[in-house]
Amino acid sequence: MSTPEAPSPEAGPPSPEEVAAAADLVGRLARNVESIVLGKQQVIRLTMTALLAEGHVLLEDVPGVGKTTLARAVAASVQGQWRRIQFTPDLLPSDVTGVTIFNQATRGFEFHPGPVFANIVIADEINRASPKTQSALLEVMEERYVTVDGVRHAVPRPFLVVATQNPIEMDGTYRLPEAQLDRFLMKLAVGYPSEAVEIEVLRGAVTRSPEALDAITDTPVVAQLVRLARRVHIAEPLLAYAVRLGNATRGHPRVRVGVSPRGVIALTRAASAYALIDGRGYVVPEDLKALAEAVFAHRLLLSPDAQVRGVAPGDVVREVLDAVPVPVPAAGPATPATV
Repeated sequence: MSTPEAPSPEAGPPSPEEVAAAADLVGRLARNVESIVLGKQQVIRLTMTALLAEGHVLLEDVPGVGKTTLARAVAASVQGQWRRIQFTPDLLPSDVTGVTIFNQATRGFEFHPGPVFANIVIADEINRASPKTQSALLEVMEERYVTVDGVRHAVPRPFLVVATQNPIEMDGTYRLPEAQLDRFLMKLAVGYPSEAVEIEVLRGAVTRSPEALDAITDTPVVAQLVRLARRVHIAEPLLAYAVRLGNATRGHPRVRVGVSPRGVIALTRAASAYALIDGRGYVVPEDLKALAEAVFAHRLLLSPDAQVRGVAPGDVVREVLDAVPVPVPAAGPATPATV
């Protein structure tokens, strides 16, 4: 299995031909997933963005809107290995990461990998497991390694965790700590389908299944797309714009804890992948603005007064986007290097 490596500085921005081929391939992947998850083009595009940015996605929504189906459809489309972990209060960390067992035949210890060793891991109802079990995902989400009994084990690449949590029926659940929320690139909501889409779902409810999808590509090609997304150009003014957006959340009167530097890095990484999917080898301000709420909102801790007043983190992000000036394009002919 191909492992993405950091591009060399000499690689430079991707060529127009590379960008066009990548955008076409991701477009076909998205359409393949859309044949199963109907009417959710933007959610699918953001999930593809997370895949190319090597990030992770937290889906928070009511049961039955297609959260698990979305993850399975992405895995089937890229011919990737996927595993589903049903989080429950009695789930142990070793049930996620794996365990070392003594083999009497060989008189040695052998590592038996857990379900986290897959390209796409579906962590279903992650907030129903104990904090100790939730924390078993912390290392692997950030470093793509699992340490068991002092030995590090690499997970397959590309690697994507799609975690779901139910915002209702909170009895017996454990809120995800801020350190773990910060490791999710995005927090998304699938939402209810429109009436027309729901009728279409009912018509094909028996025949439509992720297992019926044909694979559009494979994981080594996805690894190449990940490397290509890292080469997408971000002009210096846009890097400064991303930093100013993060700083604005830290000084906002309704925010107790603002976006961390990891969150600002996540925004720029996601913007690079988002631009590539859109058929560009460079980032524009609209990419950062389109992703800011999905990347920033779950990283904000609101003040007690804001919580009492019913302010949502997304409201704060939108206020920040309105308040922070967008970089003005430089004079002269437009190029990827000027903003």
